[in-house]
Amino acid sequence: MKTQIPNWLIILGGCGQIFTAMIYPYIRHKVFDWYNDVKQLKSLNQEIAKTYGRYIQGLNFSFGLIAILLTGDLQNGTRLALALTGLIAAYWVGKVMTQIAYYPMYQIPQKTIFKIGSYFMNSLFILFAIVYTWLFIINFTTYFNF
Repeated sequence: MKTQIPNWLIILGGCGQIFTAMIYPYIRHKVFDWYNDVKQLKSLNQEIAKTYGRYIQGLNFSFGLIAILLTGDLQNGTRLALALTGLIAAYWVGKVMTQIAYYPMYQIPQKTIFKIGSYFMNSLFILFAIVYTWLFIINFTTYFNF
């Protein structure tokens, strides 16, 4: 019996990833005061930090679009589906692991909205990690005929 993830769950994950991309500048600015910290770096390092921030934002947005527009293709068991879901799963599992390993030692501002936002964003990251790992496992078992 072939297991399949409901399309609505993949689309929900895609919408969540687009949301993370859209909210990312707000979080950097309002929650972490990131721009003032970056200003303290040398010019080249400022540009590198900004570039990596844009990469993260772009990947989150792109992964979301892929999930929304190519829902069926992400679970069709092809080599490309296997590779893409593996990449996205590794990205989000890595994000969750980084979040757990490093971020608890830092304090976010103690406003209620930021506390709630922190729990919400972490829940989204865990959702993404679960959905894409599940998709990867399904594609893996389909491709290798398990």
